[in-house]
Amino acid sequence: MIEKLIVLEDIDPVIFYGVNNANMQLIKALYPKLRIVARGNVIKVLGDEEEMCAFEENIIKLERHCAEFNSLKEEAIIDIIKGNAPTAEKAGNVIVFSVTGKPIIPRSENQQKLVEAFAHNDMVFAIGPAGSGKTYTAIALAVRALKNKEIKKIILSRPAVEAGEKLGFLPGDMKEKIDPYLQPLYDALQDMIPAAKLQEYLDLNIIQIAPLAFMRGRTLNDAVVILDEAQNTTSAQIKMFLTRMGMNTKMIVTGDMTQIDLPSSQTSGLVQALKILKDVKGISFIELNRKDIVRHKLVTQIVEAYERFEAGKATSYKLQATSEKPTKPEDV
Repeated sequence: MIEKLIVLEDIDPVIFYGVNNANMQLIKALYPKLRIVARGNVIKVLGDEEEMCAFEENIIKLERHCAEFNSLKEEAIIDIIKGNAPTAEKAGNVIVFSVTGKPIIPRSENQQKLVEAFAHNDMVFAIGPAGSGKTYTAIALAVRALKNKEIKKIILSRPAVEAGEKLGFLPGDMKEKIDPYLQPLYDALQDMIPAAKLQEYLDLNIIQIAPLAFMRGRTLNDAVVILDEAQNTTSAQIKMFLTRMGMNTKMIVTGDMTQIDLPSSQTSGLVQALKILKDVKGISFIELNRKDIVRHKLVTQIVEAYERFEAGKATSYKLQATSEKPTKPEDV
């Protein structure tokens, strides 16, 4: 009789053990010759060495399955322990699975292009309107890379720019002051990573969420780095950000040209960067449009309405400029 400790490292033990420890009860029933005690993320096993080796091997398989699908069902446990392929098979275009076990996939042609561009380029610019899935898809790609151990950390950043209103003094410490600007990034992560595991990643700085100003002076290695809302960066800020890129690092820059919140006197760093970097090899540019919008159907109609309004304004301005053109002397 020997004793062994198995540590669950890459998953939330609550999901692995199941509601009211139902999964662990099933595993114990399938290994009646072993004495199994699970506490926290540690499983203590006592029994015959040969039986224990088979148990450990299957626990590792179950852990991998749970990490990939964010769930562990009775059918998968039975299939894996009995040596069969799990009934839940991963579809080819799934990026990751949500915390509810729902597959997160590209939902439009341009989102699929973003996924493919990420696979073949170290830097990707994804430009598109609100709701086109550029940020959500980018974060899903980063989470997949972390789960597959292709990188060691995810770094998410946004410029802290007020959207057309002065918020004034915000109470609290630095984190509490900047979190409102970064909440959309937390929302996406909470969809893809179980709460306990996400908090662990944040505590260990495996996932870092910070305003753009905090990037200065850093070299970012072994990471997926995402700059969201890049249309609100200045020229100096985006140059600073892009030059943080280190070894084994991929960057995704997202932005919406129709929602620039900078003062009118400032040029958007994203607009300038797209012109400067358009011919640089290794950088991919993906343009999403209203056809890629995956929010409520009204969002598409709102975007279209604003596009028509802006087009009408531009036409009106041209007509006005033409009518106010100075008369030549010979025309008098």
